[in-house]
Amino acid sequence: MARREETTRMCALTRTERPVAELIRFVLGPDNVLVPDTEARAEGRGVWISLSREAVEEAVRRKVFARGLKAEVSLPDDLPGLTGLRLEQRFLAALNMARKAGQLTLGATKVRGLIEAGDLVALITATDAAPDGRGKMAGALRALHHAAAEDGIEGFSVPHFELLSSEQMGLALGLENVIHAALTRGAAAQAAVEKARRLALYTARPTEEHTDRDAVDAVALPEEHDERREIHG
Repeated sequence: MARREETTRMCALTRTERPVAELIRFVLGPDNVLVPDTEARAEGRGVWISLSREAVEEAVRRKVFARGLKAEVSLPDDLPGLTGLRLEQRFLAALNMARKAGQLTLGATKVRGLIEAGDLVALITATDAAPDGRGKMAGALRALHHAAAEDGIEGFSVPHFELLSSEQMGLALGLENVIHAALTRGAAAQAAVEKARRLALYTARPTEEHTDRDAVDAVALPEEHDERREIHG
């Protein structure tokens, strides 16, 4: 059976084939109310839309869902907002599973140590983190990517996600606040990375402090945050 990322479907809005990882499925729930099927597991006919809030908004405006489902469709008051909320919930649930599996590390000192050792698969920063703390983590991650490049390691990429507030993550994990976190190797952590990427694609808000590799595209960190000399000097 083909892996999820190798499977493609047609976006009902753009009429182009895209990987399932870049799409989101919608189905009819009770009373013909349209709901996002974020895990693409619901039975019955579904409609696939490109994974972005703008695409969902445009699909609502152009009445794409009724045509695609060939049925009368009742739309929630804020389908784009509901879709984003469902993606947030899936990400937070995956973070909680990673923590229970021992694959989520919290706290600035511990996270910084993992970055310096290269023992993480993703960096997570709260959207309301202090600028200096954010800059230090971003600089450390940039240094890690530079070191990998200098060592000739091709394809090395640790994404940096800034998606939710410290309160949102803290509530989901049963803690007061979560500012800095790192996902380490393991199946639960990889599942959390996938959920984070989907949320980042949908919101088009991958990160505020660029670190050579962010949640969606590679971009350069501003020069003032480059801490390579401190890490590897």
